[in-house]
Amino acid sequence: MLYALIFFPMAAAFAVWLTGRKNRRARNLLAAGTTVIELLLAVAVMLRPDMQTGIDGVVGLGIHFETDGFRKVYLVVIAFLWTMTMLLGNEYFSHYTTENRYYFFNLMTLGATMGVFLARDLFTALIFFEIMSFTSYTWVIQEETPAATKAANTYLAVAVIGGLAALMGLFLLQFTLGTTEICALYDAARACDNKAILYVAGGCVLFGFGAKAGMFPLHIWLPKAHPVAPAPASALLSGLLTKSGIFGMLAITCNLFRNDPAWGAVILALGTVTMLLGALLALFSIDLKRTLACSSVSQIGFILIGIGMLGILGEENALAARGALLHMLNHSLFKLVLFLCAAVVYMNLHALNLNDVRGFGRRKPVLMLAFLLGALGIGGVPLLNGYVSKTLLHESIVEGIAATGAFALRAVEWIFLFSGGVTVAYMTKLFVALFVEAHPTKQAAFDAKRPYMNRISTAVLLLCALALPALGLSASVSMNAIADLGTDFFRAGALEHAVHYLSWENLKGGLISIAIGVALYFGFVRTVLMKREGGVRVYVNRWPEWLDLEELLYRPLLLKWLPGAFGAIAALFGENRLSAPLARGVLHGSEAVAALFGKNKLTAPLAKGAMKLGLLLSHALSDSLDAAILLLRKTAYRELAQPVEDEARASFSYRLGRQIDRIEQRHGKEAQGSRRYAEGVYRAHKTVRDTSHRLFGNLSFALLMLVAALCFVFFYMLILH
Repeated sequence: MLYALIFFPMAAAFAVWLTGRKNRRARNLLAAGTTVIELLLAVAVMLRPDMQTGIDGVVGLGIHFETDGFRKVYLVVIAFLWTMTMLLGNEYFSHYTTENRYYFFNLMTLGATMGVFLARDLFTALIFFEIMSFTSYTWVIQEETPAATKAANTYLAVAVIGGLAALMGLFLLQFTLGTTEICALYDAARACDNKAILYVAGGCVLFGFGAKAGMFPLHIWLPKAHPVAPAPASALLSGLLTKSGIFGMLAITCNLFRNDPAWGAVILALGTVTMLLGALLALFSIDLKRTLACSSVSQIGFILIGIGMLGILGEENALAARGALLHMLNHSLFKLVLFLCAAVVYMNLHALNLNDVRGFGRRKPVLMLAFLLGALGIGGVPLLNGYVSKTLLHESIVEGIAATGAFALRAVEWIFLFSGGVTVAYMTKLFVALFVEAHPTKQAAFDAKRPYMNRISTAVLLLCALALPALGLSASVSMNAIADLGTDFFRAGALEHAVHYLSWENLKGGLISIAIGVALYFGFVRTVLMKREGGVRVYVNRWPEWLDLEELLYRPLLLKWLPGAFGAIAALFGENRLSAPLARGVLHGSEAVAALFGKNKLTAPLAKGAMKLGLLLSHALSDSLDAAILLLRKTAYRELAQPVEDEARASFSYRLGRQIDRIEQRHGKEAQGSRRYAEGVYRAHKTVRDTSHRLFGNLSFALLMLVAALCFVFFYMLILH
């Protein structure tokens, strides 16, 4: 059954793609049916006892899977989100021409995501993590605009670099501990004397999975990928794919570094920065989907706060574990609702700028209700599910302050409450822009849009939105049950006392954030982030354009600074700048030795021989690099031999074209000049031939680089042994 969860949607992807080439409606039904079956399978697995299975020998170490309470919860969450986005996506993609590709890779990504969360060891998790990264890349580049291409390149670069870093960490863990099985990491780490190597390995794994989670400073892909990806894909990118990164971070935090306060402090610091920075980026943004994307960065920071507190609180970390788990779940649901609302806006207006879409939601009660519930939930308003998880996270910080008295934790609490207030401010900004303010010129056209979504999309939106207050109002039953089931993966201690969510102490934290949010909205958003233009108040993005971490640091680092540094090193070898002085030194040394012996008849021949040998060695050393480069150019890097260009008139393609011309002339069709087909067929043949040679040339180079990379990996492993 676990294999079915992973490989059934992957197999169905091919059937969906083939069906879509002939019949769009049948393809949509097949794709939606696949996700519904996947949801039923996930529910069936949840109701069964824990399972383990695997396939030995695959990619060396084999792939292994298991279930526990946490995994069961997230299998159902994954399948539910995929089903909802697929159902609404059928209407969203109704006017697209390249949606067949989207459906294929959508189902491939579903299977890969299931594989990540079912992985019993980090090696299996990384395999499916990388598959998921490459298949979801097509979501970002789906529109094929310049912005989409650039965002997709950033997404892919972060995924590849992060994956390589995680792989290096797994090599170190396998070599040091002899295992990457998640449940075995704790005991193996306790028996390891070299703790430094564990921190290095853990840092590499944290880098790889943190990049996918959107953790600072690796969050750069998220605010750029979401606005250009289709909105249903954005809901999955934000709601689920970021959680796959959180899964990897939890695996090492709760096992390799269980109850480790130093590791917890690192996660807490990164989470605090991520939480605050994401909230500020969202507050300044004036693009609907970009605001939601930056909000995801911030909410991932909230989750990281809980993961960091796991280590700081030690064995008394039940509140942190429950808060982190429930906020993972809640954030998945928030972003499902909010991005589906954004999908409805975009498929009607094909615009996302708040100044262009303002007023669209007026007189649209279903859309207004869904967005309002999503905004209240993510803002942590009491009686909704977001308030529950944020309360648990806040209580874990307060518990840490009581246990340690650290000022740093007090500062984290202030930033936590302030970031919650910023969340309220930017969600209020979006709601007012969409549903309260009127568009200065297009409001009548917006109000006249009927219907603005079909019945299936309406049902999907209402179902997803109503789940938020349902969970919030029944928190003492539903959310406590989910926390009891799911925190086994966290290796958390027992909850010492029941949490009274609506007590004054807990309400106070939520009310402080709401008050900060109201003050920020009226005192900052309506004043600083708006201006009067042509008699109308418009939203403006006052975030400095130059303050972009990707353009400010990463692109210069990878495209300028590192190539420049390595180029300077390589320049030492150019024109014999390094080897020539060495060669001259050998020559002068030989001459000095010869001078010591003078004209002695016995030693002079030896001296002359030494001089000649020195000259020979100096020339060999001097020309060795040039010889090596020449050898590579003549062998591995040689240009593929191009065929000798035949005279056009003697080529087969030209003669074929001439025969077509003659046939047309016999049927009374006079060719334009006597070489209409002759030259056309020849040009087509020449283009195909030249392109083929370039293709095979590039392929040879790519294969050569692949072999070089593999040799490097094996050499690295040989050194370790």
